[in-house]
Amino acid sequence: MISLRLPLPLRSTSANERPRRTAVSTVAAVALVVLPILVGCGQQPSSSSSSSSSSSGSASDPVVARVNGMDIRESDLAMAEEDLGPELQQLPPEHRREQIISYVADVMLAAQAAEARKLQDSDDFKKRDAFFRRKLLMGLMLQDHARSLVTDEALRKIYDEQIKPMGAAEEVRARHILFRADPKDEKAQAEALARAQAAAERIKKGEDFAGLASELTEDPSGKENGGDLDYFTKDQMVPEFANIAFQMQPGQVSNPVRTPFGWHIIKLEDRRNRPVPEFDKVRQQIETFLVRRGQTELITQLREKAKIDRLDQKGAPAAPPAMNPPPAKK
Repeated sequence: MISLRLPLPLRSTSANERPRRTAVSTVAAVALVVLPILVGCGQQPSSSSSSSSSSSGSASDPVVARVNGMDIRESDLAMAEEDLGPELQQLPPEHRREQIISYVADVMLAAQAAEARKLQDSDDFKKRDAFFRRKLLMGLMLQDHARSLVTDEALRKIYDEQIKPMGAAEEVRARHILFRADPKDEKAQAEALARAQAAAERIKKGEDFAGLASELTEDPSGKENGGDLDYFTKDQMVPEFANIAFQMQPGQVSNPVRTPFGWHIIKLEDRRNRPVPEFDKVRQQIETFLVRRGQTELITQLREKAKIDRLDQKGAPAAPPAMNPPPAKK
């Protein structure tokens, strides 16, 4: 669909064109930062593959397989599952465990072969080993820091300060029929207006709005749902559309309305105050927001206290602002 909605900070947008903004998750509206998920901080090359295996696993971390005498434990599978991430989601649940075990076994076999060639003694390995060790420590530090942030008190505070006030916003639900036209092409504008006026006449004569929208609208999604835009707030639409919609009462149908996307016929379905989501339904999203904000603040504080010298160029500017760290699991 074509998106009539105005861009709001940190709101995700849909790949589909829409005549309104894509519906936003509740916490995204309060600055939920979307960051890549840290999956195990990367698979670290390590000489640990040459360590001897114990004869049996502990009750909490049992041995599930052995590769040339080396144990694969449940904890290895958990780390491998993080490492593989979305790739596993494409597999049927009953096949995932076997694929994870196979993956860990392959890693061990390749590591053993590498050690047999003494690759662990190479300069390249030592550099990579040092880098991944630091990366792993960063992940563990962020993970440890995250645990201290997530408390019921902190979660409730964000909910009370940023989620509850959302219920004060007025929303309307509308349908529309769109006749597209290039805003710079006056001939196309005139033709689109004529089609919109003809549709308005058919509606005045009693034809069903939703059925007519499915027949005539040039908004692809509108053809599937009768032009239904669901509920939206005034600031989520372009002004030309929102100003008319929010002046209407349920059941009213507008005259043709021009926006940057063309001409619209609008039917208002309902008005309401936006309902406040229950705490338990948004708790996980608030946790994610709280953890990522805290982790970013931690990295920023570390940078502010550090001395970072650029030696690769003369007169180099000061170190850039801290990047958002890849968030660790809580």
